[in-house]
Amino acid sequence: MKIAIIGTGNLGESIAKGLINSNAITSLYLTKRNRHSLLHYEDYANVNVTSDNRLAVEKSDILIFAVQPTQFEKILNDIKDLLTEKHVIISTITGFKIARIEACIGADNYIIRTMPNTAISVGKSMTCICANEKGQKRVELARAIFNRLGTTIPIPEEKMQAATVICASGIAFWMRLIRATTQGAIQLGFDAEEAQQMAMQTCLGAASLLIQSGSHPEKEIDKVTTPQGCTITGLNEMEHQGLSSSLIQGIVASFEKINQIAKK
Repeated sequence: MKIAIIGTGNLGESIAKGLINSNAITSLYLTKRNRHSLLHYEDYANVNVTSDNRLAVEKSDILIFAVQPTQFEKILNDIKDLLTEKHVIISTITGFKIARIEACIGADNYIIRTMPNTAISVGKSMTCICANEKGQKRVELARAIFNRLGTTIPIPEEKMQAATVICASGIAFWMRLIRATTQGAIQLGFDAEEAQQMAMQTCLGAASLLIQSGSHPEKEIDKVTTPQGCTITGLNEMEHQGLSSSLIQGIVASFEKINQIAKK
């Protein structure tokens, strides 16, 4: 596949790493205004780094946009004369709706909106996908790309902002929980490296249990809680202190913020 990533910042670079590591490319163009921080990617076969978005568009079939929302419309206007029937436009941009993309380049383009997260760099992204009417014909292509970089789920566009909170912001939420568990382990006497390894691997194990078994979290919790035991005592104290409530409130606050961003 001939792919260009337009705007190779944090997310764009994570996508690039995932594509390279999964051998998903025939050619890959990475664009950035200051390209020097990306030059080491040219050590990989068929990877090109440029500050010229138009060149990347001309040389590629699949265009993955990972720029800031304030930059997106200008970039679309700058490259729209180069778009042909071969191009598939994939946006990863928060709050930028398909209708706005169509207003810039026209509805007669394959337009797909995605929301991956930064775990894409290690092939573990949860990526949500929606498309315009024409883009529906290329959704499976987009899923094939992002399934090599994790897991995908198609959703209606009206749920995309909520998905952004759960999946993209969610990475930060889970990191904070891992950090808190690490700090707790340090307080119990483990050194920092041991504590973080224990927290990370236990988090990975919990998620893997649910993925592979298809169980509900409470079913797995029941397996490790015994009457008057230490696990239920800890869980109940966390709930008394507002663990679930604070998580839900944080998710809702994040959702309200993304709705404000989308209105600008």
